[in-house]
Amino acid sequence: MSSSCASPAAEKTSHAEASGTSRSATPPATEAPAPASRGTFLLILVTALAPTVWGSTYLVTTEFLPPDRPLLTALLRAFPAGLLLIAVTRTLPRGDWWWRAAVLGGLNIGMFFPLLFLSAYRLPGGVAAVLGSVQPLVVAGLTRAVLRETVPLRRVLAGIAATVGVSLVVLRAEAALDATGLVAGLVAAAGMATGLVLTRAWGRPEGAGDLALTGWQLTAGGLMIAPVAFAVEGWFPPMDAAAVGGYAWLGLVGTAAAYTLWFRGIGRLPSFQVSLLGALSPLTAAALGWAVLDQSLGPVQVTGFVLALAATIIGQLPAHRRTP
Repeated sequence: MSSSCASPAAEKTSHAEASGTSRSATPPATEAPAPASRGTFLLILVTALAPTVWGSTYLVTTEFLPPDRPLLTALLRAFPAGLLLIAVTRTLPRGDWWWRAAVLGGLNIGMFFPLLFLSAYRLPGGVAAVLGSVQPLVVAGLTRAVLRETVPLRRVLAGIAATVGVSLVVLRAEAALDATGLVAGLVAAAGMATGLVLTRAWGRPEGAGDLALTGWQLTAGGLMIAPVAFAVEGWFPPMDAAAVGGYAWLGLVGTAAAYTLWFRGIGRLPSFQVSLLGALSPLTAAALGWAVLDQSLGPVQVTGFVLALAATIIGQLPAHRRTP
């Protein structure tokens, strides 16, 4: 973000007169980073936990859940978690927030989950991950159009570098492309990017906190997924203890907790800055695949991993401003 759009904590600078300096002798202005407060740094770290946890989804899905039930998995991730958060907060939307919660729930959950799984099924996992990694660039355009804010060139370049890095980590030479999968992946990324920007634009409803807002969206999204899931995949399959544990992890930790942290970050940090953290999801998936599933990471993958991680970190650094 430009200095006018960065978070308040990242924009504050201290100004002190140098001792013994004449008023008539004004030193030339220099570029100095605007110091970020410890609170902003911790907020970034906490928000980053969400995509890091999402990176475990592939491992949990392939190792513990029933096969070929992506829509039912999406439903079990979203709907019970949403109802739980509403029960805990005992807060329902009011006024315009009924339709706003439905719109955000549709973009962030109801549309995103099915299209994401469709993309993953029609495309190699690497291609689907790369499509998701373009989300920050979509956010940059929407930030300009909706929020009237400009994303600094440094952060846009960081977003491009992160996409290149993710591509090096997950793409393989034999990856085949499918038109339906490509469209689904791009629409999913664009939809969640739109939801992210609208969440930032609409702010927080009066009297409702992060848990309540997350619960509304998960419930609305789950209600949208349910008829499609049952029509396409039928009723729930038999589940063993491993499957129950896997669904519990995805629902409680990977959805209820992670999305609460994610939406909390969206409400307090610049939109592009938050979206750039999404690169941590495929990076975590690759790291878990190497550590747990014995998947190989060659020199190209390691280079891409370092590039994407470095770009994500650079994209979180406070904007520079001129100081005397």
